[in-house]
Amino acid sequence: MTEHSGDESPAELREEAAEHEEIADALEDLLEELRNEEVKGSRLEGLFDEASSSNPNIWNIVTAFIDVEDGEAVVTDESKLAQGSWAPEIVEGCDTMITLDIEYGMMPDEFKYIAGKKLSQRIEEFREQADEARQKADELEADADN
Repeated sequence: MTEHSGDESPAELREEAAEHEEIADALEDLLEELRNEEVKGSRLEGLFDEASSSNPNIWNIVTAFIDVEDGEAVVTDESKLAQGSWAPEIVEGCDTMITLDIEYGMMPDEFKYIAGKKLSQRIEEFREQADEARQKADELEADADN
């Protein structure tokens, strides 16, 4: 969840909540595409290709970096990692990301299930962050009224 510094105004918190909702909505569209369309030709095709065809003796995970542009989730990059974690500047440069374990030979249905579960988790997290920001804004407005 997002930590609030305490010096944010209700308007800033509501704007933050709206941004989180926009990301969650875009991810829901991506999830719907994942569930209803073929993986080939989808926005997550590159993630599937990397997760299902990379050598698991070299690579451990693959991540799709996702930005939301004009309300649409855009996969800006897919990248493999052998160990460790992504550099903070890489993580901060995208709106969200989903990470899957490399599983050579993964079938499309299995990919859809695993990636769908990860997307659902991210959607829930963004909705919770939006709710938290709105609640904090409500509390600040209530305090200001007293």
